[in-house]
Amino acid sequence: MAAPPLLTLQDVALTFGGTPLIERAELTISPGERTCLVGRNGSGKSTLMRIAAGLAEPDRGVRFMQPGTTIRYLAQEPDFSGFETALAFVEAGMAPGNEHHRARYLLESLGLSGAEDPSRLSGGEGRRVALAQALAPEPDILLLDEPTNHLDLPAIEWLEGELQGTRAALVLISHDRRFLSALSRSTVWLDRGVTRRIEQGFSTFEAWRDAYFEEEERDRHKLDRKIAAEEDWLRYGVTARRKRNVRRLGNLHDLRKQRREERRPIGTVSMASSEAEASGSLVIEARGISKAYGERRIVDGLSLRVMRGDRLGIVGANGAGKTTLVNLLTGTLAPDAGTVQLGTNLRMMLLDQARAVLEPGQTVTEVLTGGRGDTVTVGGQNRHVIGYLKDFLFTPEQARTPVSVLSGGERNRLLIARALAQPANLLVLDEPTNDLDLETLDLLQEMLGDYAGTLILVSHDRDFLDRVVGSVLVSEGKGRWIEYAGGYTDMVAQRGEGVQARAANRGRSEAREKPPVIEASASPTRARLGFKEQHELKTLPARIEKLEGAIAQLRAILADPGLYARDPARFEKASATLVEAETGLAAAEDRWLALEMLRGAQGQ
Repeated sequence: MAAPPLLTLQDVALTFGGTPLIERAELTISPGERTCLVGRNGSGKSTLMRIAAGLAEPDRGVRFMQPGTTIRYLAQEPDFSGFETALAFVEAGMAPGNEHHRARYLLESLGLSGAEDPSRLSGGEGRRVALAQALAPEPDILLLDEPTNHLDLPAIEWLEGELQGTRAALVLISHDRRFLSALSRSTVWLDRGVTRRIEQGFSTFEAWRDAYFEEEERDRHKLDRKIAAEEDWLRYGVTARRKRNVRRLGNLHDLRKQRREERRPIGTVSMASSEAEASGSLVIEARGISKAYGERRIVDGLSLRVMRGDRLGIVGANGAGKTTLVNLLTGTLAPDAGTVQLGTNLRMMLLDQARAVLEPGQTVTEVLTGGRGDTVTVGGQNRHVIGYLKDFLFTPEQARTPVSVLSGGERNRLLIARALAQPANLLVLDEPTNDLDLETLDLLQEMLGDYAGTLILVSHDRDFLDRVVGSVLVSEGKGRWIEYAGGYTDMVAQRGEGVQARAANRGRSEAREKPPVIEASASPTRARLGFKEQHELKTLPARIEKLEGAIAQLRAILADPGLYARDPARFEKASATLVEAETGLAAAEDRWLALEMLRGAQGQ
């Protein structure tokens, strides 16, 4: 017999102002649950999480928690006031009987000593301390709101491993697709105030959501046709039998009311960049550049060329010097040795993850217009600021809202709107994905795909890197940076390990054998392809095509919104087969890329 739920929310509703934020939400958390809570920015995910944690009261609904159940909640912006050290903050969240050595273990695992002053922590350090407080008591339920924000790749991968091994039930809110896919077994979708649940992890959610929207659109067209038919009857129909006609007219009014009161999906983000005239073919050329602060070498002898249209990703652990490297490449900071040459007709736009350009006292309109009027120039055309804000999901009422009251996701969307309104042919984006919802990430990805200029992207989002960049520049420690072809997954396949593995094994010999790579300064000697590898290279395209066809068929099956209710076994089999096929496709593509690189290096 299944264990009873630890926590249940039933028919929860909450209204802010005049618009209902949550109308009919349900949430059930059982022992060992692994659930992701997904939805648009502003849909009420964090509010529902706070209600589940007992920190907010709904207007209506029931919250029931089994007696003796312990809950720990990770907020997006923890309050450190009143604590002298990071360790004191973590220990304050522990119950009597908890082993306090675990607090030190978690802090040390996250790269902290515990003696840090909470008032002076950076965003990433603050997130690590808050995570340690949530994890330390080993609670029955963990409610984590954007746990990967401001974390570097080693910390994200460490957190994945820690959560996979915990006995606690998990409810996760995150924009990191790979993180959600690795940890979730069920998905709760909060959409227009209502929750819908699927007993599958995040990897199947987007196909299910799109199928639901398609079915909803078909129903909307049916309702429109029915209204049109009734209106046609009203104008031209027979007037006999007055009572029947009155009833039919009443039905028409009911249909119109149903159409008016129907809550549609929140508007889609519409992104377009203001591109400047094309830059020269050569955008950046670094020759043997080095930079050090005292004994610490940030960059050592790096040579790199960035050509027009390149998409370069920069990854590394916090403190590796990513921001310093970007400043060197863009001419903001002079190197200690070597030279950096910038191309001609270069117009650069920097999106700063610290959001330093946003003044808390400014209104949303003032951020976009600089306080001059109500128009903004985008792509050479003047647009009213409210119309432009609607493209980024802001309401007209928010145009005069101070920046200080915006959520993290809203601030990031505003910063992206500001950056894209300024003509540029070189975009430098430093952690642009923080606090964005998945749909906005999709639109940002599409915009960058269509962008004709050059992109330098600093990110810890592995999935976003895979989707956007053409090469990845990775910190190898001691000022050494190496460029790998492809996205993050391609880099791991070529390198043989991720950023976390490298950071965890710094004591190993630098001279150990490594797989073929493309270095920014030089190319190592590679072996020639053997007969078996040549045959594999010839047959891989056909295998990739076959897998792509199978994936398309499986997605078509899963696109049926009624499949799960009608035939759960078939749905689960198709979902598992889809994951297996996608994994096989990724492995085949990685292998093909590695063999092509070997062949190209030797001219075979």
